[in-house]
Amino acid sequence: MGVMNRILNMFSVQDEEYDYADRDRDREREEHAEEYEQEIEAPTFEPRKAKASNVVSIHTQKGSKVVLCEPRSYDEAQEIADHLRSRRSVVINLQRVRTDQALRIIDFLSGTVYALSGNISKLGSNIFLCVPENVEIQGSIAEMFAEDMEYKQSR
Repeated sequence: MGVMNRILNMFSVQDEEYDYADRDRDREREEHAEEYEQEIEAPTFEPRKAKASNVVSIHTQKGSKVVLCEPRSYDEAQEIADHLRSRRSVVINLQRVRTDQALRIIDFLSGTVYALSGNISKLGSNIFLCVPENVEIQGSIAEMFAEDMEYKQSR
């Protein structure tokens, strides 16, 4: 209302019966409106203080699976790669596959594991473990087999 009154005063169109009480009421309304706008424009938020916690979640991945595969041909290598892409660990037994097919499967899976930032490890004769990046392999079984072979040969 105060703006309207000013415009009317400039053009002298305002009623002469204008009361000073009305003017004071208009000023109060303008002041309250400005305060209300300032409250809306600049809300005050206090950031929460983070509590130091020593609790660590043990369950980092729900429902992780290990898949056992015994492929009969190179055509099944893609199915094994799909398990790796789904972030599942895969144990592959290549004892029932011809040597040339087994080499092709291992080459394909090595590329897949590399692309997924995973790891591949030999567990035994023609048995391999392929894991995605979220699984860590610790230790080596192949070294234990080599030690056993050396022990048997020394007898």
